[in-house]
Amino acid sequence: MAEPDSGAKASVITIKKYANRRLYNTSTSSYVTLDHLAEMVKEGSDFVVTDAKTGEDITRSVLTQIIVEQEGKGQNLLPIKFLRQVIGFYGDSLGGLVPRYLEHSMEAFHQNEAHMRSTMQEALKGLLPMQRLEEVGKQNMAMFENAMKMFNPFVQMNRGAGAATPPGNANGAAAPAEKAEDIDALKSQLNSMQAQLEKLVKDRS
Repeated sequence: MAEPDSGAKASVITIKKYANRRLYNTSTSSYVTLDHLAEMVKEGSDFVVTDAKTGEDITRSVLTQIIVEQEGKGQNLLPIKFLRQVIGFYGDSLGGLVPRYLEHSMEAFHQNEAHMRSTMQEALKGLLPMQRLEEVGKQNMAMFENAMKMFNPFVQMNRGAGAATPPGNANGAAAPAEKAEDIDALKSQLNSMQAQLEKLVKDRS
């Protein structure tokens, strides 16, 4: 009998969460904490967290819980303004576009970070590379804020549709053609910003 092909699945660690909130690492047969999972993330270990009783994938909620704990320890990486903007998109029709932009932005930031770490290791003086690293950080934060500002006009348009009746529609609903144009314009700007991010990464390579 041929042995089953474990393939890439063997590299994914399964963490089970029990009703008492304890986390169990099935690969090491030991209980772990959120701090342990945070270290695993930093080390690049891939894992999924499942509910021990139902088998439901709860990785997203556990990762969010890790972020909350890390923020509570004083290392605040997420600005309050950014958090408010993200919360504002929950339940909004355009909220589905936010994850795509954030994912591309963080990937670009990660590549910039790797480049700057390499520069710092090779440089004789640490001051200049650190200044460059701060510059990259400011550029990435500006990208986040510009993206949110870009989304806001469309969000306000959708949220304000019930308060005012658009021309040519007696029922107070936004015209389908106008909605389509708004979404197309937003997608076009997203693609443009993605191209700028990729160019930034290429220029710093």
